[in-house]
Amino acid sequence: MSTPILSLGRSTFGDPANKDRVLSREQAYTLLEDWVPNERLRLHMKQVGAVMRAWAMEREGADERTAFKWELAGLLHDADWEKHPDAHCRIIIEHLESLKIDPEVIHCIASHGPKHFGVEPETTMDKMIYVFDELSGFIHAAALIRPTRYEGMDVKSITKKLKTPSFAAQVSRDDINDALSRVNIPLEEIIQFIIDHQKDVQ
Repeated sequence: MSTPILSLGRSTFGDPANKDRVLSREQAYTLLEDWVPNERLRLHMKQVGAVMRAWAMEREGADERTAFKWELAGLLHDADWEKHPDAHCRIIIEHLESLKIDPEVIHCIASHGPKHFGVEPETTMDKMIYVFDELSGFIHAAALIRPTRYEGMDVKSITKKLKTPSFAAQVSRDDINDALSRVNIPLEEIIQFIIDHQKDVQ
């Protein structure tokens, strides 16, 4: 098996002594603004963060502190993509390690594309960011071509577009299928959850 092109070369991140250390919401958004000039990419990251937070609270029964970890991972998962595409994930991970951020958050970011970074999703948080990442972007692409955007969007229309290779061709159907294979949750349920929780994110 070939080494992933963006392989991080390791599967352990951060220091366990830093458990529960996170950025403040203000610090996270400042980092987002500083690192990601592209407004559309920032929106994608905010949407994944919002969906992650909602899932943690509504489906995993997470408390506020834990839900914010999920949100933070989603919010920062692509932070270095625009400025450092050839070192994607490596730069933001090293930065968060230097800030002594919780290893669970860092590992979650590192595992959001196992075929790309060589890091397998282990926790539920890891698996869900992998599930949400590509689907979130795909659903938003579908919303952009609709006159009413998210209003009235139904799951069936999204599943139909997923079967159309030419639509949002840059979104990996293989990654989506691989992510879904790691969780016991129907695709349709995931799609509806994303629609419900990212439609109002700005």
